[in-house]
Amino acid sequence: MLSVLAIAIQVTMVLTLVGLSNGMLDDQARRARGVGADILVRAPSSSVITMSGGMPTRVAERIEQQPGVKVAAGILTQGTDLFNYVTGVDLAKFNRLSGGFHFLQGGPFQHPDDVLVDSFYAAEHKIHLGDSITLLNRPWRVAGIYEPGMLTRVVVPLDTLQDLTANSGKVTMIYVKLNDPAKTPEVIGQLRGILKDYRIYSMEEYTSLFSVSNVPMLKEFIGIVIGLGVLVGFLVVFLSMYTAVLERTREIGVLKALGASPRYILNILLRETVLLAIAGSLTGILLTYVTRFAIRTFTPGTLIQAIVPGWWPIAAAIALAGAVLGAFYPGLKAARQDAIEALAYE
Repeated sequence: MLSVLAIAIQVTMVLTLVGLSNGMLDDQARRARGVGADILVRAPSSSVITMSGGMPTRVAERIEQQPGVKVAAGILTQGTDLFNYVTGVDLAKFNRLSGGFHFLQGGPFQHPDDVLVDSFYAAEHKIHLGDSITLLNRPWRVAGIYEPGMLTRVVVPLDTLQDLTANSGKVTMIYVKLNDPAKTPEVIGQLRGILKDYRIYSMEEYTSLFSVSNVPMLKEFIGIVIGLGVLVGFLVVFLSMYTAVLERTREIGVLKALGASPRYILNILLRETVLLAIAGSLTGILLTYVTRFAIRTFTPGTLIQAIVPGWWPIAAAIALAGAVLGAFYPGLKAARQDAIEALAYE
């Protein structure tokens, strides 16, 4: 049972990490689509996933003057910790772009130090309407709690965030809504003609870039965790099967005395190992639902874990490989035992 549990933890570790990676990226893509824009414009120096780079707000004004553009709304994003960001918005323009936030409690900004949070963030941090919270080393009053699905989980007035972060007159990205979404490729061509070095995407193209391969070092990190998982599986099964061989020395001697070949003995131990790996893999897959429940319960506004069935056979194969490697030497030791010595073993 301990061997099965150890293999299960190995499988759970791999599936949870991959699930967190996919869940967080899918959530970012979903929230970007939820804004309702047709085109997104970013600064020349920015990357797809990170919130780096800034551009003058006058770029949004210039975009809004182009034929076919209904509204162009710039936002400023500032990180507060490893997984959370604060977004500064001009509510008047953002409402024209997206139709506005759907408030569960409260409403829009009334003062420069007001903040809006989504329901997940409010639940995780036990925030209520009218509470005072500290972000970016200053207090804010919670003016509204809205349904999740747009931008980040915390929103403040654009002017206030620009002043607070020394980004006066700058935005991180610009969302563009068109009069006719069917003309998106045409308008993108126009914008690329006047904004030579800027990164301009259709929303479909932009959200498709939210993948593990586009996040620096994430793919390598997952590879390292998988390697550690194989090592853990190898060591656990090696110790378990080596101990099992020592404990069953007399039984192995009886089998050999009855004519069992070394191949037969090795086959028995490898089959037992495969059963341990299968049981551990199934248990590990079930445990990923437990980890997802725990994450949803305790950190709904910070981490999101997806269930990744496509990785189930991969994680099981990793567990099986580590287990078979761990059982190989104990199996050979058992197969090579002399029958008379084994029967005399105490």
